[in-house]
Amino acid sequence: MQTSRAKADFESEVKLISNVHHRNLVRLLGCSRKGSECLLVYEYMANNSLDKFLFGERRGTLNWKQRFNIIVGMARGLAYLHEEFHVCIIHRDIKSSNVLLDDDFQPKIADFGLARLLPDDHSHLSTKFAGTLGYTAPEYAIHGQLSEKVDTYSFGVEIISGRKSNDTKLEPETQYLLESVSIFLLKTWLFLVL
Repeated sequence: MQTSRAKADFESEVKLISNVHHRNLVRLLGCSRKGSECLLVYEYMANNSLDKFLFGERRGTLNWKQRFNIIVGMARGLAYLHEEFHVCIIHRDIKSSNVLLDDDFQPKIADFGLARLLPDDHSHLSTKFAGTLGYTAPEYAIHGQLSEKVDTYSFGVEIISGRKSNDTKLEPETQYLLESVSIFLLKTWLFLVL
């Protein structure tokens, strides 16, 4: 049996995604709710999700131009949600499995089930944690402070690095992604400065 909360979440996602239109957001084609069954119909994405190319059976098949275009497209989609729509939308679950790729490898942000609206007069919302631990900014995971920075953090952790944030199969010295990203950024900065 479907709870009233699940019904409300479904209706909220339908209303939200029906009103946002951007080339880097998945387009909702239709929906149906019959009894306990809820169905969302999105546009077809020929290349499935980004996680298949970063960690799955198609790992290593993206060239650098494709990866760059995916990163730029994702950034444009997030900028639209955060700054260009009439109200700030925070996705709360940006990760490679929620990035769909069309036949030209253009990224589309999907799965708006956890999205929240941030009123203009607020810098953040205080809310209970929802999303995928490991991809979430510390201030949100620990203190429940939700802002658009949460999506930006998640985007950087996995999509730009191309590594899972909780990958235990890595060498001990590179097991902690944030630590290795910080070292990479420091080395890059030193290279550019010197």
